[in-house]
Amino acid sequence: MVWDHPKPFVLPVTPRANDIDGLNHTNNAVYVQWCEKVGWAHSESLGLSLADYKRFDRAMAIRRGEYDYLLPTFIDEPLALATWLVAREGKLLMERRFQLVRDRDQATVLRGRWELVCIELSSGRPRRMPPEFSEIYLPAAITAATA
Repeated sequence: MVWDHPKPFVLPVTPRANDIDGLNHTNNAVYVQWCEKVGWAHSESLGLSLADYKRFDRAMAIRRGEYDYLLPTFIDEPLALATWLVAREGKLLMERRFQLVRDRDQATVLRGRWELVCIELSSGRPRRMPPEFSEIYLPAAITAATA
């Protein structure tokens, strides 16, 4: 696969009948759900789960999401969804990038990005990442210069 960035975390996905909309292709909302799924899978693979977020009273929350829907996908079509974290200055913001590639021709069908902010779960207010987040997420992130 030709990825936009090095060292992607990749999750295979395949549209099923209930993912298809009235235009006979994968509904855009399904792509958003897949991005959430791969984001959590990546975080958990690095060692931070929802239980950890609750334990630390911190979370990386989506402040903004952007998706570029480039090509349609169809029922039972094998796809690969990649994600990367992008480091930002400080310990409050990060970015998560996505790229969805069709297996049969390696065409990129979607690109997306989330702007993430660390929040305190109990108040909902922005807070610096706890050391446990910084120690896990920042070494796994690509730099903004290479993104």
